[in-house]
Amino acid sequence: MSRKILLLQGHPDASATHFGHALADAYARGAQAAGHEVRAIRLAELDFPLLRSKAAWDTEPVPPVLQPAQDAILWAEHIVLFFPLWLGGMPAIARGFLEQVLRPGFALGRPSEGGMGTKLLKGCSARIVVTMGMPALVYCWYFRAHSLKALERNILGFVGIAPVHETLVGMIEGMSDTQRGQWLRQFTVLGREGR
Repeated sequence: MSRKILLLQGHPDASATHFGHALADAYARGAQAAGHEVRAIRLAELDFPLLRSKAAWDTEPVPPVLQPAQDAILWAEHIVLFFPLWLGGMPAIARGFLEQVLRPGFALGRPSEGGMGTKLLKGCSARIVVTMGMPALVYCWYFRAHSLKALERNILGFVGIAPVHETLVGMIEGMSDTQRGQWLRQFTVLGREGR
């Protein structure tokens, strides 16, 4: 059964291709070959302001440049978010993007209408793909993957996106060509399976 899949590339560097881009491309190739519909958004190519107040988050409209992203999120049955681990969490562009698009009235009920607990994005699943320089086990066990857990529970889960799975790709700088090839094949399979 085909799925509608949205790939969100959260790497903030638009000037170069990184391994996270290669993983997203492998996922897209596998998904398209299996008949899934795929859309992709590269956050580094978007120019949007950061939110600076709760009032703006509650009442201002989403910036026009991000309206297509909201439309794509509503269209999607599965979202795959790719980003590198920066300072223990997602880069500011990814966080700023999520703050802008996951607004009351779109992703969750408006507090003024008594619906703050209403999760408006139910029915959509997600996968979070994090690339990092350290071993993934160190991030999980020593650092306890705190930022990943916060993203899963306090952002995606808060708006109804579930289930959320994660793939952590560690030791990016020291990875051999053979290891990179194995990861690319794994992501082609994930894309083919639409998960």
